[in-house]
Amino acid sequence: MKRSHILPALVLLSLSAACSEASAPAADAETSKTQTAQATSAPAEPKVGDKIGESDAEKAAADSSIAAAAAKALKAEEEMKARGVTAIGWEDLMPEGEEERLQKMYAAQMAAMYSIAEGSSADTATQIGSFNTVDTFDGKKIRMPGYTVPFSYDAKAEISEFLLVPYFGACIHAPPPPPNQTIFIRTDKPILLKDLPQAVWIEGTLHAEKQESDLADAAYIIDLTRVEKYEY
Repeated sequence: MKRSHILPALVLLSLSAACSEASAPAADAETSKTQTAQATSAPAEPKVGDKIGESDAEKAAADSSIAAAAAKALKAEEEMKARGVTAIGWEDLMPEGEEERLQKMYAAQMAAMYSIAEGSSADTATQIGSFNTVDTFDGKKIRMPGYTVPFSYDAKAEISEFLLVPYFGACIHAPPPPPNQTIFIRTDKPILLKDLPQAVWIEGTLHAEKQESDLADAAYIIDLTRVEKYEY
């Protein structure tokens, strides 16, 4: 009789152990999920080269610098208007349709160059373009940027005449621009130029008047009243 009671007991113990073993993986899965969630939510450690955000003080300083630059530009514009000066660009000196005419002139020059012997007297870069001008600003006080091209220097490196051109190296390292993109500058008070090509702001009275020189011919003349260094 005793054996009949022992066998069921052994069966129950065996089933209990099996259930415990079967439930173990579920606990392990919950632990794994928790660890994964913690790893995902944990912030990544900073690495070399990572950008560090600006502090409030740096942002305030940057905003202050931008505001100061804007205020300076506004003040300069108001002072320019008070002097009766109008700011213009090089495109304002080109008559309507001039760019198309200029393209045709350059195309004709390129075609003619194929028949010129290299090193011959004709193998030189010539000024292409016209003396066609715009009368809108003729006799007006204007302000515009450009590069200086002096004719020469005196003993103190002061000059009273020079050319103003729209790009660096023109008339020296590159062919001259068209006459209506070249300005002859003259001044009663000689100015100091430290380098040959300088980026400057020019103010003065503009005249639609032809001026010839050894470097290049100009379709405009400016009587200089003010010159400033161009700040990039």
